[in-house]
Amino acid sequence: MPLRKYGVLMGKATDSMLASSSNEHFQIKIDAAGKPYRIAINVKSAVNPPEVLFYMDENFQHPILQDILDKNLVTGFTEIPSQSNSIALDFIRRNMFPTAAMKPIPFNKPGADNDLNEKLGFYVSQAISDSDARVYAFGERWGPEPGVKDKYFDFEPGNGIHDIHMNQGNSGQFKKDNGVYQDGGLFIHFPSRDKWIAIFIAFQVQAWHTDDKTGDPITGPPVVDPDQPESITPVRIIAAMVNPRVADVGNEYIILLNTADTPVNLQGWKIVDKSKTRFDTLGNVTIPGGDALRVPLSGQGAQLSNEGGIITLLNKQGLKVDGVTYTKTDASKTGQLVVF
Repeated sequence: MPLRKYGVLMGKATDSMLASSSNEHFQIKIDAAGKPYRIAINVKSAVNPPEVLFYMDENFQHPILQDILDKNLVTGFTEIPSQSNSIALDFIRRNMFPTAAMKPIPFNKPGADNDLNEKLGFYVSQAISDSDARVYAFGERWGPEPGVKDKYFDFEPGNGIHDIHMNQGNSGQFKKDNGVYQDGGLFIHFPSRDKWIAIFIAFQVQAWHTDDKTGDPITGPPVVDPDQPESITPVRIIAAMVNPRVADVGNEYIILLNTADTPVNLQGWKIVDKSKTRFDTLGNVTIPGGDALRVPLSGQGAQLSNEGGIITLLNKQGLKVDGVTYTKTDASKTGQLVVF
């Protein structure tokens, strides 16, 4: 079954604790208008391989950020419905980041800036020292636990959020946690600098093609291959005309690039917009190796909102091949391509 109480914790970071061999979570203490919480972030997998997959963006841009700000969230925990029209995270369906860019990382390794403890510690320390910074942790709530003292920061009652990682594509003992629009993640917002830092974690055993209803794994090629990231898919979305000079409907288009040296036939492939219900189906067209293809959108299917959006490319089996996002700022430039 999906996570029981999925949502986001927003507050001020005041303390942190590194993970260790006896405590395989990086801990963050949060002050939410005087109420303490703890964020527990997995830094090691319970099953082999032990290294988690990690992606961090120091200048994160995604339409979900404006949606979060528009919610005017109260300080503390806010429960979120696991739906596409909410601010719930979904690594796959929201095209949160280039999944092939995730890399395995140990939680503790000799040397400088080469393990997850150090990377988390570096950014969390900034959040602690900057009085303006706010932390947004997406995951599953636990507590409050009356009469139970927090075992790391000693506040009472115990209270916090965990599962700050991908929560779909699991098999075996963790399959029960699968669901869509319930992924975890950590955002740090510095309002005075208009800057967002985003941190995403997944486990190497998780599948990157999942059922749109259950989040369970479905058959498909791997999306994340640490050894051969360039072999993930040969077709990329490289640009889109989101805001044409003439009417949007019927004049929007995207540009695909075949990065391989062999042709790819696109018959039955789909271009899907952020609604996940509107799409354009491609006909019997082939992209030669190394070539680009301009794909006009009919205006009756996928539509590229000028408020920011998501564009996803699915193959004829319905598996995600590529996905990109753009912001309202990106779309504000009339008659110019948004380049990904």
